[in-house]
Amino acid sequence: MKISMRSDYGARALLYLAERYGEGPVQSAEIASRQAIPEAYLEQLLTVFRRAGLIRSVRGPAGGHLLARHPRDIRLREIVAVMEGPTPRLSCCNEYGCQVLPNCVLAEVWHELERATREVLDSVTLQDLLDRQEAAQRRVMYHI
Repeated sequence: MKISMRSDYGARALLYLAERYGEGPVQSAEIASRQAIPEAYLEQLLTVFRRAGLIRSVRGPAGGHLLARHPRDIRLREIVAVMEGPTPRLSCCNEYGCQVLPNCVLAEVWHELERATREVLDSVTLQDLLDRQEAAQRRVMYHI
């Protein structure tokens, strides 16, 4: 499975908002700068996240964006689904199996891959990513 830049940018933007959870709104320019996301593109992604209910936006000079829920309540699967739609399927497979060849053994593998992908994305929250990021930063600090 290939994760698009749209999903990667979206996940990084929400991870940045998760880092600042509880501190108030974060402006788009700050997110774009810190996460190396083109600001115009980020605005499009934030609009999609707002419509999906993952973030809230506040207008005005002290405005910006913030997560609509706690980082532990937002799963990576949600983020990817908002950016990409549901987990993609091959056109030759549906829930009943292969549409090209009867008894196709590949269809079974593709279904396993799809299930595993959903399980991994569903098992990781923004809070999990924050914890991993913190652990990675501690490891780097010890090696200096």
